[in-house]
Amino acid sequence: MSAAAPFAYVNGELHAERVPLSSVAAQFGTPCFVYSREALGGAWREFDAAFAALPHLVCYAVKANANLGVLDIFARLRSGFDIVSGGELARVVAAGGDPRKVVFSGVGKTAAEMETALAADILCFNVESAAELALLAAVAHRMRRIAPVSLRVNPDVDPGTHPYIATGLRESKFGIDIEDAPALYRHAATLPSIAVRGVDLHIGSQITELAPYRQAVEKMLSLVDALAASGIALTHIDVGGGLGIRYRDETPVPLAEYAAMLAQLFRGRREMLLLEPGRRLTGDAGVLLTRVLYLKTGHSKSFAIVDAAMNDLIRPSLYDAWHAVDPVHPRSTEPRRWDIVGPVCESGDFLALDRPLALHEDDLLAIRATGAYAMTMSSNYNARPRACELIVDGERTHVVRRRERIDELFKPESRLP
Repeated sequence: MSAAAPFAYVNGELHAERVPLSSVAAQFGTPCFVYSREALGGAWREFDAAFAALPHLVCYAVKANANLGVLDIFARLRSGFDIVSGGELARVVAAGGDPRKVVFSGVGKTAAEMETALAADILCFNVESAAELALLAAVAHRMRRIAPVSLRVNPDVDPGTHPYIATGLRESKFGIDIEDAPALYRHAATLPSIAVRGVDLHIGSQITELAPYRQAVEKMLSLVDALAASGIALTHIDVGGGLGIRYRDETPVPLAEYAAMLAQLFRGRREMLLLEPGRRLTGDAGVLLTRVLYLKTGHSKSFAIVDAAMNDLIRPSLYDAWHAVDPVHPRSTEPRRWDIVGPVCESGDFLALDRPLALHEDDLLAIRATGAYAMTMSSNYNARPRACELIVDGERTHVVRRRERIDELFKPESRLP
C-alpha cells in the first residue's frame, strides 16, 4: 500500500495499511485516531527528496501532530523540528529528536522556555519582536551563552487561506514588518549574546496556490541581499511551511512545482534552505474512527449522533472545515442526508453537515485527513477523556497514546478544605 493511499477499501471494508478498521475498533474502542506509519515516513522522504538539489533541512512543524510515536518516525529519519513552546521541545527530545536541528518559533516565548532551549543547544530562535530579542539577549547573557537568531519577517502577503490561519499579513500578530527588519538586524548584530544566523517567514497554513509563496520569498531574498550588502551575512533562509492538502475540492500545490520554484529562486545562493512542513506530512496519514450511537430523524434535519465530538476534532466548528466521512463497511441501501454530530452540549458540535450516507446505528465511520490539527487541538470539554492514538505498521497496530480515564481528568484538582 503506497503512502498516497494509506487508507483503502479491501473486500468491502476500509483498512489502514493491512489492518481492517473494524478490528481496530473492536480491540481499542472508539473514538480513536489511526495513523499510517508508511504514509508518515513516505511523506517525509518525498518532501526531503524534492529538495535534494539544494542544501536544506526539513523541520517538521510539531504543532500539526505532536504524538511521540509520530515524532519518533521523523526523528529516525533525522528530521529537524519546528517548535512553538517548551513543551514541544520536551516532546522532540523525548522522541529522540536532535535539539541541534530545532528552530523555535512563536510570538510569546517565556524566559524559562528560552533558558531550556539555550541549554539544549537548539539550532535557532525565530525571533518575532524587538521585545523578544531584548529578553533573549538578557537571558543568554545571564547564562553566558550565545543565542542563535533568525528574525521572522512579515512580508505582508495574502496567502489566500482562512483568516484564522493567515499569518503573513501586516495586521497579523506574527513576525516583524519587513520594512522594520533591517534596523532590528543591525541592532541584533551589536548584541554580544546574540548571533545573527538567518531569516524566517511563514505566511499561513493550508495554502493551495504557488504565487503567494513566490511573492513572499522574493521579498525575503531582497532583504537578505540588502543585509549582505550592509555587512550582515546570513547562513540560512527559512521559508516556513503551510502547503495545503486536499480535504474536499482543493487543488494542492504539487510538491515538485513548489520545489522547482524554490530551486529557481535559490540557484547560486550559499544560504541553507530551511522548510517547516506540518499538515503536508501528517494530514492524510490519519483518520478519526468513530461509531454511530443513535440515528435521529426530524422534519428538516436528520442527525447521526456519534461517539466522537468537537473536543476530538474542533476544525469543523472552529474553521468551518470540511472532512470526508467514509463508512468502514459501506451499505448498498439508499443514502439519506445526515448531519454527523457528537454528544457535546453545543449546537456547534458537528463533524460534518448534510452528508449523503446509508447508515445504521452501530456503524463505524472514518473521518478523513485528521492526521494534522486534530488530536493536537483536542480538549476535555464536557469532561470527556481524550481519544487513544494508534499507529498501524503493515499488519501491526501500536498504541502510541492510550485512552484517558475519567479519574485522570480531575486528578490534578482538589476540593476545598
